[in-house]
Amino acid sequence: MEMTVYVVLERFLQQSLDLLNETLAAAIVVVAASLLLYNLSRNLRNRVARTSAGLLACVTIVYVGDVLMALAIQPSTIEALLRFQWIGLAFAPASTFHLSDALLATTGLSSRGRRRRVVRILYAIAAALLILAAMTDTLIIFERLPDGRVSLMAGLFFGLYMAYLLPTCTIAVTNVWRARARCITKSTQRRMTYLLVSVLMPIIGIFPYSVFLTTGDEFSASALFLVNITNIVVILALLLLAYPISFFGSDIPDRVVKADLLRFMLLGPGTGLLALVFIIYNAPFSRLLGGLGEEFMPFSVVAIILLWQWSVDVFLPYLERWLIFFDDNEQVNQLQKLTERLLTRADILQLLEANLEATCDYMQVNGAFVVNLMSKSPELVKMVGHTTITDDMLTDFPTADMSAVTYLGWGGYWLAGLYSHRHGQGDEAKNVLIGAMGFVASAPELTTDEERLLTRFSRRIASALDDLLLQDELYATLEGLLPQINVTRARVAEVDYLPGRDAKPRIMNSNLPKRDDLVEQVHAALRHYWGGPGLSSSRLLDLYSVQWALADNENNAVRALRAVLLSAIERLKPEGERSMKNPEWTLYNILQLRFLEQRKVRDTATRLYMSDANLYRKQNIAIEAVAEMLVEMEREANSVSPS
Repeated sequence: MEMTVYVVLERFLQQSLDLLNETLAAAIVVVAASLLLYNLSRNLRNRVARTSAGLLACVTIVYVGDVLMALAIQPSTIEALLRFQWIGLAFAPASTFHLSDALLATTGLSSRGRRRRVVRILYAIAAALLILAAMTDTLIIFERLPDGRVSLMAGLFFGLYMAYLLPTCTIAVTNVWRARARCITKSTQRRMTYLLVSVLMPIIGIFPYSVFLTTGDEFSASALFLVNITNIVVILALLLLAYPISFFGSDIPDRVVKADLLRFMLLGPGTGLLALVFIIYNAPFSRLLGGLGEEFMPFSVVAIILLWQWSVDVFLPYLERWLIFFDDNEQVNQLQKLTERLLTRADILQLLEANLEATCDYMQVNGAFVVNLMSKSPELVKMVGHTTITDDMLTDFPTADMSAVTYLGWGGYWLAGLYSHRHGQGDEAKNVLIGAMGFVASAPELTTDEERLLTRFSRRIASALDDLLLQDELYATLEGLLPQINVTRARVAEVDYLPGRDAKPRIMNSNLPKRDDLVEQVHAALRHYWGGPGLSSSRLLDLYSVQWALADNENNAVRALRAVLLSAIERLKPEGERSMKNPEWTLYNILQLRFLEQRKVRDTATRLYMSDANLYRKQNIAIEAVAEMLVEMEREANSVSPS
């Protein structure tokens, strides 16, 4: 009797551990594949991210084989999957060495050719081992057990795999250790320590330990217990590996990287693991419930996923505040509030349109419009209904008379003033006229209720127009200031590591930024050509060509930069008489009209006989042309030695 109970308990334990092994193997597939996709979609241009993707792919392949073997019945299918796993087993050591080489190169010790050749040799050895495992029984041997399972044993050439694996892993760890020693800042030292601890864990987890065991022992309870412990360690190692790698090649701040990774892990792998665990363990619980679990499983999975997504949405801000933003929480809150409150120009125009249409409905008029009076000349903002307001009509707009009366007739319309409530308090706020609202009517014959209703709508429209003007100023300021911010994640990374062995003192032959930064700087400077932070705070002020132009501009750096930009634009001017239709003049005309004359997009597009979308595309080309001309002018200025 005691023997029977012992056998039952042992069988129950073995089945439970086997089920747990399947669950953890599937979990590793979800985590590894998710992190692989994360790297491929965010910083694929970075070498460390690319090489880590190779290692993650090897881990994914091996554990996909484990998951499929749990579903396979035929021994021949299991043998095919065991051979398939050798794609990951063969290439994982080479990928690990490749990752360590990339880490070492990132810290300044680039390969002089030897490590690069070693990487190629290791990948060639991996390909040869894969061929041996897939085509022959010299590397691995299969033995079929009576219960249909297949046991893996070492073949004649398995020692070659060990001779390839052990030195490769040893050198890889040594490379990561050397890379850590070259880290200067505490943050990079800490992240490199994470990599040092976790870099070999994937290989340790996928290694075929069964080749060292007696046939069938890998399916015992003790062996399954050790395998499950290893699987848990692999999951933790993958997370530990993904965290520091996410910082390589990223230009965004560290807090954004951390928040992005946390959100991805919760919504991606977190959701997948939750659904996976529920599906796997649904069958045992279904037997306890008399089979009801299988019928309700689809609905239950959907409910669990929705509940998890809702929980993440609710608690993620608290997790970010606790784990990431604990030291600058106040500033982060201000940035989040700014993002939530800011509207785009299209949003505010839509609000204006809705208010104008509501006004027309309540006032029983056929059309209405809003004019901005804060620009150099009256500017039509929005019109609805049967109204036809042209730029020529606005040249005779009675701006000077608007403040003197409540309502003013103008052609076939009558006008009501729109006042800002941001300037002053109480009655003083009404003194700032920012716009006018017009209606299709001959005279303002209003009842008391209509006048009260019109006042209410006027305040709403004035508030929307005031917000539009304020946010236009804010966007214009940001457009000028953002390009001047030169402390990015990439700039911080420049001081994270010791200089390379081939590093020499760099003589700056030019003050030009990188090409993408230069184009952004030129755009901001042209956008603020007649005044604004895009010109007055521009990093282009440090150009040698600007320094040379100081003497001709009364030592005024802003005027000198404006003169240099004008010179660059004039160099793009074609020969002959100016034409608005000739394609050769398109870029020059865009620069003149949009930036030097400060004309609106619609006006410029009309003059150049093109659509707004085509104008924006050609405008980007024109800005890039100015940037290239600045490069040429900077080269010329740098070649001239000061007298």
